[in-house]
Amino acid sequence: MSLNTDRRIFRVTGEDRVPFLQNLVTNDISHGAAWSALLTPQGKYLADFLTIPDGDSLLLDVDARLAEDLMRRLTMYRLRAKVGLKPTELTVARGTGPAPDGAIIDPRHPALGWRLYGGTGDDGSNWDAIRVEHTIPETLAELIPNDTYPLEAGFERLHGVDFRKGCYVGQEVTARMKHKTELRKGLRTLRIKGEAPIGTPILTADGKEVGTLFTQSGGRGIAHVRFDRLGEGMQAGEARVFPE
Repeated sequence: MSLNTDRRIFRVTGEDRVPFLQNLVTNDISHGAAWSALLTPQGKYLADFLTIPDGDSLLLDVDARLAEDLMRRLTMYRLRAKVGLKPTELTVARGTGPAPDGAIIDPRHPALGWRLYGGTGDDGSNWDAIRVEHTIPETLAELIPNDTYPLEAGFERLHGVDFRKGCYVGQEVTARMKHKTELRKGLRTLRIKGEAPIGTPILTADGKEVGTLFTQSGGRGIAHVRFDRLGEGMQAGEARVFPE
């Protein structure tokens, strides 16, 4: 198991808890554990989190660095809804081996294994390698508040957005990107020879910007790129970058 000390777990209570979040977030949270995001009205990412049913409440699992801002925004939207938002002392463990009793399967991708709320331990999983292998973005690495568009970050492929559940904040822009345009940019896993800091620009051989390099592991890395500029001769700082 891997003890995730960089997460904050909140409890969402009250009879309006499900419709309250349904009207705000990208995914349908009414059918079990789900990965979702809160967006700006312009459709840009603010925070991502998991929601997990827990009796007559929901657990909300978010990166600790975004927790305070997310709770402030949810409180602002609450208005007269019968909803409570309470911090907990819960920890979350995760692993990729056999799931212990009470664990939930990570809803994003089978390779991310399971999560156990209130658990501790470590199974030594290399999470960066798993994410690079399957092009799975991480909060504040590939997912950047007020900058990232969820469809460019793979939210549809990773079960983080539902196009049938109705309106939510940023829904109009997200739906337009899905139905009326062809994505020209997005996350890709690329091969790398060498290393470069997260955030290093990727350039073509003649100096045109391809995109930005993020998490790297085992000679590969996740990058946000313009698809029409992918090709041979790319460079990210001192590292050479190649299409898969």
